Amino acid sequence: MEINDLKIFQMVATLGSVSKTAAELSYVQSNVTARIKLLEKELGTPLFYRNKRGMTLNTEGKRLLEYSREIIAKFEEMQNYFHRASEPSGVLEVGMVETINALPGLLSSYCSQYPHVDLSLKAGVTENLLQKVLDLALDGAFVSGPINHPLIEQEQVFQEELVLVTKNSSFTASDITGKALLLYKKGCGYRERLETWMKVEGLIPKKVMEFGTFETIIGGVAAGIGITILPKSAVHHLVESGAVHIHCIPEPYHEVTTVFIRRKDSFITSTMQAFLDEIRLQKMKA
Repeated sequence: MEINDLKIFQMVATLGSVSKTAAELSYVQSNVTARIKLLEKELGTPLFYRNKRGMTLNTEGKRLLEYSREIIAKFEEMQNYFHRASEPSGVLEVGMVETINALPGLLSSYCSQYPHVDLSLKAGVTENLLQKVLDLALDGAFVSGPINHPLIEQEQVFQEELVLVTKNSSFTASDITGKALLLYKKGCGYRERLETWMKVEGLIPKKVMEFGTFETIIGGVAAGIGITILPKSAVHHLVESGAVHIHCIPEPYHEVTTVFIRRKDSFITSTMQAFLDEIRLQKMKA
């Protein structure tokens, strides 16, 4: 059975005549008759009542007409999809570290240019997002870099300054030993830099409290529960309002590079290529 057989069947069902169908499709009449008989043979049942006035669908023919409409519609949908494969479309699943504030402009620009793309964003910490990219659970992710992995290709997006965030305006390094640290879970790039600095300085925190969201962490800091480390851009509005205060971190721990990662061996679809192009365009504008 071929798609064309179902199209011929539909036409005969609509026109009620083999001769009219042959004329409509520019086929010879014997070819139309042969295709209908072959279809009936493959399905093991007559599909039409035949009489001098033409052909009328029987019960099985009516059932096949329903199926054929669904099949042909799906077939044409498939054809249309692959014919426009060069146009970005479909689902693009991207991970991101929650506190990256520079992304909304990039994402908004991409979505407005490619309305047929369903962009799905998943928040997480760098280590978990990296694993999801490696497992192909994500098409790509914005994470703290650089990432050293043989299967990962990365592109630098931007750099941000990391700062310590506290409720009080005054701060010394020794305060870390007397206050709780409010941090993202293990695998967070910001946390890794803070812990590396503390290890070098010989600082042991009083307590580490792990949280999953930015709102919870910054809310805890504003309430005086503890201190944290975050990109300066993520808290500037809270600093301006006086809700929290920020303090510099010494080099080389004070900067974080955000990179976009994807698997080297994954096929670059037109949808992904357009996303990579948008990242590079936004870098040029910055």
